[in-house]
Amino acid sequence: MARRITDLDQLTDSADVLLCDVWGVIHNGVNPFPLSVEALKAARQRGQTVVLITNSPRPADGVIRQFETIGVDPDCWDDIVTSGDVTRQLVKEAPRALYFLGPDRDLSLVDGLDVDLVDPDAAAAILCTGLFDDEVESEEDYRSLLEGFRARGLPFICANPDRMVERGDRLVPCAGALADLYVELGGETRIAGKPHAPIYREAMARARAIRGSADQARTLAIGDGVHTDIRGALDNGIEALFIARGIHASHYLNGRSTDGARLEAFLSEEGVAPAYWMEWLA
Repeated sequence: MARRITDLDQLTDSADVLLCDVWGVIHNGVNPFPLSVEALKAARQRGQTVVLITNSPRPADGVIRQFETIGVDPDCWDDIVTSGDVTRQLVKEAPRALYFLGPDRDLSLVDGLDVDLVDPDAAAAILCTGLFDDEVESEEDYRSLLEGFRARGLPFICANPDRMVERGDRLVPCAGALADLYVELGGETRIAGKPHAPIYREAMARARAIRGSADQARTLAIGDGVHTDIRGALDNGIEALFIARGIHASHYLNGRSTDGARLEAFLSEEGVAPAYWMEWLA
């Protein structure tokens, strides 16, 4: 069973490096979570290294600009690794003619890369950062388009493996939901973000560059997504802290607090075993 903790400083002696999720842990896309920000600032002051590890499809500078817009204190992190950062390598290895599936705000993902963004009929691969309009659309709106790509055997590069995220008080679908649908249709996906290994290798390399050395046995991953943050950490040999009041809260929330037994049942059903859990990062 996961051990419940109430303060991140309870784990100071067991972790030198914190790999912390962003969306759902530090902010909800609209507002930062002050307690989480202060917890990470305090961890850095105690000598721990904080590398933010996010499935944002944008390179890190785009995440920093969002932080500036919504007011996330830059003192809460040492470095940032995004799914967009590691996906750029997949794009370099892919066919040049790409159909870009996602909002225009994510086009910075291909800045400086030798690619041609083409219409669906001319594409040799798909690069997906999300839905065109996640405020009103769902993955089912794309079934016919994806069926056409699958019939042609095109690879689907997913720059954001998250299936959904909180935006304010709502859940909105992400590129991972489209990737799941493409797999359901029999298509090939290529993914480098959480829960896959490339983003963890890059995050640990960044931590080692900062500290001089970093041991995965003394690293803690923090996140609210069982399919990405928790499964990814465990699959890559990293201990995990589950933040309960995130995207899965409806499964075990009892009034204003988490029902511990229901939480344990949920984690068991999902086949993950984080070492720790807490309501909010604090």
